[in-house]
Amino acid sequence: MTHTHDAPKHWGRTLIEASMAFSLGLMVLAVFVNVVLRYGFDTGIAFYEELSRLLFVWLVCIGAVLASAEGKHLGFDMLVARMSGKTLKTFTFIAQLLSVYCLLLVVKGSWEQVKAGLHSFSTVIGYPLALAAAGTLVMAIGMLVVLALQMSGRMQVVHHETDVGVE
Repeated sequence: MTHTHDAPKHWGRTLIEASMAFSLGLMVLAVFVNVVLRYGFDTGIAFYEELSRLLFVWLVCIGAVLASAEGKHLGFDMLVARMSGKTLKTFTFIAQLLSVYCLLLVVKGSWEQVKAGLHSFSTVIGYPLALAAAGTLVMAIGMLVVLALQMSGRMQVVHHETDVGVE
């Protein structure tokens, strides 16, 4: 039996992964119970539907931050895959600046949605709709932190090896 020793996970990453797993488990349980109730007893629990929707929003948003930190977002790299050295660094920096701009727009829009949602409440559970909108705010801020760490050199920018052959 061979063991590979990966670098130890940062406590923040472990916390994020655990919260994602917990949210996913809770969503699966809620949806399963609702399916059984609907098909078996011709009823359902509306609370579970809203809870699943809210958890899904946060799961996606937190997952997007984690994927950003790990360099696992979809990307179009046909051009940069052919670059190296200063050219690659320059184009990576330009892409990062464009990403910062887009994320700042998301922060601005999300903040407006959070403010608007403070006085609107979900139909069944009654939570402020700002809670759902806050997911995209946290996502954008988290991704900005990742970009800042990458741009400052404190976090490595992941460039995946790809097959650049075009047929």
